[in-house]
Amino acid sequence: MGGILAGLRVVEASAFVAAPLGGMTLAQLGADVVRVDPLGGGLDARRWPLAPDGTSLFWAGLNRGKRSVRLDLSGEAGRDLARALVAAGGADGGILLTNLPLRGWLDEERLRAARPDAIVVVLEGNRDGSSEVDYTVNPATGFPSLTGPRGSDIPVASVVPAWDIALGGLAALAVLAAERHRARTGAGQTVRIALSDVAFAMAANLGRLGQAALAGPDEPEPAPDGNHLYGAYGADVVTRDGRRLMLIGLTPRQWSALVAATGAAEAMAALAARTGEELADEGARFRLRDAITAELAPWFAARDLADVAAALDAAGVAWGPFQTFREALADPRVAPGGLFATVDHPGVGLLPTPGSPLRFDAVPPVPPMRAPLLGEHTLAVLEDVLGLAPDAVRALVEAGVARGA
Repeated sequence: MGGILAGLRVVEASAFVAAPLGGMTLAQLGADVVRVDPLGGGLDARRWPLAPDGTSLFWAGLNRGKRSVRLDLSGEAGRDLARALVAAGGADGGILLTNLPLRGWLDEERLRAARPDAIVVVLEGNRDGSSEVDYTVNPATGFPSLTGPRGSDIPVASVVPAWDIALGGLAALAVLAAERHRARTGAGQTVRIALSDVAFAMAANLGRLGQAALAGPDEPEPAPDGNHLYGAYGADVVTRDGRRLMLIGLTPRQWSALVAATGAAEAMAALAARTGEELADEGARFRLRDAITAELAPWFAARDLADVAAALDAAGVAWGPFQTFREALADPRVAPGGLFATVDHPGVGLLPTPGSPLRFDAVPPVPPMRAPLLGEHTLAVLEDVLGLAPDAVRALVEAGVARGA
């Protein structure tokens, strides 16, 4: 398969978003990621959205490029095989990525007995080990209180599991950082990453917790502001043919391009003179966001999206259309030949399928790959990773310890 991580082997025991995403991130770079599940499949084996025949598109989306093994993890024979998979692989193996509790076959003491230099990356809800998911931690960060239309007092949760996505990327980074440490020192370790730590850290990194800490006791909380960009100019407008798009005037170049494309230089100069604000300052553009949009909106309302797009692109404006998922399928950035390819997924059919967004100029990319069927590689993995003879593998299948697709 190739890829910049070719030769690295990671065993994944996971469910839902962050851990499977971390494993897929590594697989898309060439690592051999072996996902181990119980015989009936993990918690996400049938998670929505579903294809018409009931196949999980969620599974198909987050397990691409992995090998799938299913074992009877309720019995010692299956647990011993799973631990042996973690221990196998010499210097390039001995890595486990999981968001499941370290008990049963994942018991850390038994894992280290089998492989003392094992790297175990554990994704948690909170750093005390208690449960948390993206859809519970996000409301606690404060961001939903800023989301929604202006004047609303109802917090709006995000449909995008943003903290899971960030956690998945950090999980892949943790594997590689710990593997580098082991290569230099010979020592394995356990790395723990808490979802809530990621979320609250980013609330601080983006200045929002600092803003709250410095606010006076009588200063009002920031309020929802629709689609406006906080601290600079960004707003949504509607074209003559009813298409909504987002305009951004964050940097001086973006702002000047937007003014030039819409022929609004005179109107903006008059607005600045009338208010005493200097629109070269992004803070001033934020304070005057409603007045700016009122000046710009008629230009968009008088033109169809095609003409608007041509004018904005010619001027180098930062903008983007609001699209449904169906409309996004026609976006040229999803077309085959770049990040995406059309791949036949078993039980689903042909789907636009991305590879890794990372591009290395020294190593060719791994082509976009499909997800495995549950248990598709059980027999092959037991043979090529553990070195079991075909007859021994067949005996395990007949005994109900292992199962293929």
